[in-house]
Amino acid sequence: MSDERKYQSGFGNEFATEAIVGALPQGQNSPQKPPLGLYAEQFSGTAFTSPRAINRRSWMYRTRPSVLHKPFQPISNNLLRTAPIDEVIAPPNQLRWSPIPFPLEQTDFVDSLITMGACGNAAMQSGTGIHIYAANASMQDRFFYNADGEMLIVPELGRLRFHTEMGIIDVAPGEICVLPRGLRFRVELLEEKARGYICENYGAFFRLPELGPIGANGLANARDFQTPVAAYEDREGSFQLIAKFGGNLFAAEINYSPLNVVAWHGNYAPYKYDLAHFNTINTVSYDHPDPSIFTVLTSPSDTPGTANVDFVIFPPRWMVAEHTFRPPYFHRNVMSEFMGLVFGQYDAKAAQDQAGGFVPGGASLHNCMSGHGPDATSFEMASQAELKPHYIADTLAFMFETRLVIHPTTFALNTEALQNDYWQCWQGLQKVVVPEVD
Repeated sequence: MSDERKYQSGFGNEFATEAIVGALPQGQNSPQKPPLGLYAEQFSGTAFTSPRAINRRSWMYRTRPSVLHKPFQPISNNLLRTAPIDEVIAPPNQLRWSPIPFPLEQTDFVDSLITMGACGNAAMQSGTGIHIYAANASMQDRFFYNADGEMLIVPELGRLRFHTEMGIIDVAPGEICVLPRGLRFRVELLEEKARGYICENYGAFFRLPELGPIGANGLANARDFQTPVAAYEDREGSFQLIAKFGGNLFAAEINYSPLNVVAWHGNYAPYKYDLAHFNTINTVSYDHPDPSIFTVLTSPSDTPGTANVDFVIFPPRWMVAEHTFRPPYFHRNVMSEFMGLVFGQYDAKAAQDQAGGFVPGGASLHNCMSGHGPDATSFEMASQAELKPHYIADTLAFMFETRLVIHPTTFALNTEALQNDYWQCWQGLQKVVVPEVD
C-alpha cells in the first residue's frame, strides 16, 4: 500500500467509501445478500432515537462480522485508570509535570498508557480521562477498542499511523485525530518513539462549537477535517483483541484481523485535523479574551454553555491589543484546566522558573477555583513591554477544560516528573503598597 494517505474532507458528513469498486450496496443498507457476499454491520455511536442532527452511525461491509472472537478475559490495567478515581484525595494545589520519560523496555501504544487524572463517571457517560502515551514499539498482532469513550489524540513527539476498521490515519505533532468510541484499531510508530496526550471523552461526542457573534467563519472549519477512505486487512493468524470496558482492560483471542471492513458509509468515523488550519480570532482593541475563543472541539453537557470537556489551543497568533496586559490574566475558574505543550513556549510562562518551566511534553493542572496565571518574571516582563504588534511564532499549547473537578491518580501525585516546587514561580510577586488617603 502506498504511504500517500487518502482522505475525505468534512466534519460529520455522510461519507461513502469502498476499497473495492462495487462493495457498497446501492439503495439499501442491509440487503439480503450484500455485494461480494460481505457481512453488513451497523456501527452506532448514539442512541437509535437521537435527533437526526446529532445521530451518528455507519454501515460497515466486512469479510467477517465483529462477533467472531473467543471470550474476553481480564488483563492488567497497568497505569490506565477510569473515572471515578478515588485513589488519593484531590488537592486544590496547582500542579505541573515535566515530560514523562520513555520506558526502557519495548512498549506499544496501549501498554504505554498512563492516566494523569479523570473526572465524572464513565459508566454515567459524563466527564473525561486524561492520559499520556510514551511508546517505543508498534502494535503488531494486537488490536484495541475503547467502549468507555472516544479518544482525542494530541501527538507531541513522533508520527503515528492508526490502522482502523474504517481506514488509515497518519497523524503528526501539530495535528490531532479523534477515534470514536468502540472503533477497533492498532497503532504503528512511524519514528523510533512517540509521545503525546489523550483526552478520553466519556460524554457527548466532540463537535464544532457554535460561532455565535463571530458569525459564519472562524475557528475550525468543517472542510479542514479529514476522514479516511476505506482500507482493509485480509490477514489470518493468532491475534489479540483488547477492550477497555467499564474501566478495565480485557483481551480475547482472535484468528483474523478485525480491520476487515471493505466498504462503509455513514457519519460515525475517525477523523484528523491539522491545527495549523485553525482560524484564530483575537482582540484588536484591549483585554485578553477568554480562552473559549480558541475552542477547536467541544463535548456539551446537559447545561447549556457549560462543556463536559472542551479542546482549546493556543497557536501562533498576532498580539496587537493596546493599554492592556497581554498574557493570560490571573484567574480562578469554575472549570478545571489541564494544559499541555506540543512545541515552543507558552506566553504566560515565558520565563523559566525554579521548577524548570512548562516545556513540550509536560503538563499542568489548575483545578476548579485554584488560582493561576503568569509567573512572577513573566508578569514583570509583560507589564513593562512595549505594546507594539507582536507575532507569537512557533508555539502550540492546548487545554482540556471541563466543568468537573479532575482527580489526579496516585501515579500523577508521586511520579518524579511532578514539579513539587511549581508553587514557587509566583512567590516573587510583590505586594502593592496602596497610598494612604487623608
